[in-house]
Amino acid sequence: MQALIDTDPGIDDALALLYAWGSPGLTVAGITTVAGNVEVHDATVNLFRLLGLRRPQPEPPVAQGAAQPLARPLVTAKGYHGVDGLGDLPDWPAVHPSLPAIDAADFILDMTRHATEPLTLIALGPLTNVAHALTRGHETLHRLARVVVMGGAVDVPGNVTPTAEFNLHVDPEAAVRVLDSGLRLDLVPLDATRQAVVVRADLARTLARRPGPLATRIAAFTERGFRVDAERGTAGMILHDPLAVAVAIDPTLVQWESTRLTVGADGTTRRAAGPPNCRVARVVDVPRFLAAFLDRLCPAS
Repeated sequence: MQALIDTDPGIDDALALLYAWGSPGLTVAGITTVAGNVEVHDATVNLFRLLGLRRPQPEPPVAQGAAQPLARPLVTAKGYHGVDGLGDLPDWPAVHPSLPAIDAADFILDMTRHATEPLTLIALGPLTNVAHALTRGHETLHRLARVVVMGGAVDVPGNVTPTAEFNLHVDPEAAVRVLDSGLRLDLVPLDATRQAVVVRADLARTLARRPGPLATRIAAFTERGFRVDAERGTAGMILHDPLAVAVAIDPTLVQWESTRLTVGADGTTRRAAGPPNCRVARVVDVPRFLAAFLDRLCPAS
């Protein structure tokens, strides 16, 4: 399976990328960055930090995307992820991002046009880049095998307003465009991701079995996520984005519901009458997901 990942790293985005790079049978064909958890420049710096840390082979090409949502000012999630997006650690090695002349939307379209097999697009941040790609090449994006989106809160409370999840709240206009596109769309909302919780002790045991610079850095940048989630009453850290990667690889990890959703002005997801426009992840096989996540996150040095 080949995938493009659109991301705004972000602590859980970082874990999702490490999980993807460690997953047999998945080739990450390219990665794009978008403004969301942090400004897009910082998201790109964080991506290159992770590439330098993990050194996946082959190293995927990267493109930088939208700096602002389609129609409103950017709202970030630095209160959770830290000012830099990765827990504000002081000692990341310097990186010097090398980027193509084209932006993320054109990169996604080019990769889709020239793919030797249908690609899966995994969108872990606000949907701004995907919306721009739809505007420029709607028919091209219909060559994608699937679009897997981490976003929404269908039957549960939101995490930035009582009814809205962060990614859709940041750019609801983009979310509307994607849901109305006719793409084969799988939504992984808070309804599912809040079931996917890793406890600190389990992650610590996994990293202790595979000591080295990667394990040390994972323990360091996840510390803030564990602390903030604990302050919010969660028994561990919620793996929002890793779950989206997991179900892109193996859709049987969750039970799906085909439904029609609309997106309100603040990013609220609502059920609507009419034919389905997406599948929504509902019930997660948590033990099987966590076993795969912990196994693939940090290979032995």
